[in-house]
Amino acid sequence: MSTLYITHESFEQHDTGPYHPESPDRIRSVARALDQSVFSSLLREEAPRASAEAIARAHPGAYLESLLAAIPEDGLRNIDADTVISPGSGEAMLRAAGAMVRAVDAVAAKEVERAFCAVRPPGHHAESLRPMGFCLVNNVAVGAFHARAAHKLERVAVIDFDVHHGNGTQEIFWNDSKAFYASTHQYPFYPGTGGRNERGAHNNVVNVPLAAGSGPAAFRTGISDEILPALSEFKPDFIFISAGFDAHKDDPLAQLRLTETDFAWATAAIMDVAKKVCGGRVVSVLEGGYNLDALADCVTAHVETLSSRP
Repeated sequence: MSTLYITHESFEQHDTGPYHPESPDRIRSVARALDQSVFSSLLREEAPRASAEAIARAHPGAYLESLLAAIPEDGLRNIDADTVISPGSGEAMLRAAGAMVRAVDAVAAKEVERAFCAVRPPGHHAESLRPMGFCLVNNVAVGAFHARAAHKLERVAVIDFDVHHGNGTQEIFWNDSKAFYASTHQYPFYPGTGGRNERGAHNNVVNVPLAAGSGPAAFRTGISDEILPALSEFKPDFIFISAGFDAHKDDPLAQLRLTETDFAWATAAIMDVAKKVCGGRVVSVLEGGYNLDALADCVTAHVETLSSRP
């Protein structure tokens, strides 16, 4: 079986303005990286739109309707100081969530073993009732709840190595006894959450805060000693990766000191647990990463590992 790569041209139409770090150039950089000959065996699909029903599992009530109503007919609109929407944002956010739905379906049906969704806008800061931090819909939560609803894969886990804590995913999972969330992130830092004392209502949240300037040793120790044992004990039916690459040493928005080698190592370690506990079911989705060269290198290492690990 192969690895599925899902993306869509609409992700370039989510315009955030000329100086915004979460720019269309990010998805172009990823596309160029995955067009290399080493990735010729990747299966490639365009992301479909997610249904309102799929999104409502993570964002109840009128959330989606109100967000779509806010999309401007022209120009840019700020939802908050960091989060910008434009005429193309509605289509992009529907297809970003839809990429996860399709990836889950493909992996659950054993069409492929793993999948990587290269999407914009990112998702892990979006809370159940609030978009924020560049994020509109929590893509990874939509995927996790779709695995449960459509495929009866009840126990879902998200491992998040973005440099920013995924407050949205944590909030959505907080009271769910069959959902596990673990994160490595710079702390204290935006968005202000992610302390070790934040454990979730059922003790299924594991936060590994890293001080500014931390490098590979602290990152790898946190994953090996804290996250992986808890993940193995939880025994998920499906594992998701919130794959943010802004903990790279060259990223302009943070101060951790990782390289693409560290992300490849983390990917392999997560996959090893997946092989033992859930038949290898892994879906990864792009979150942050704002140095374009570093982003391309990290995605290359991440997807090579997804594709080549037995």
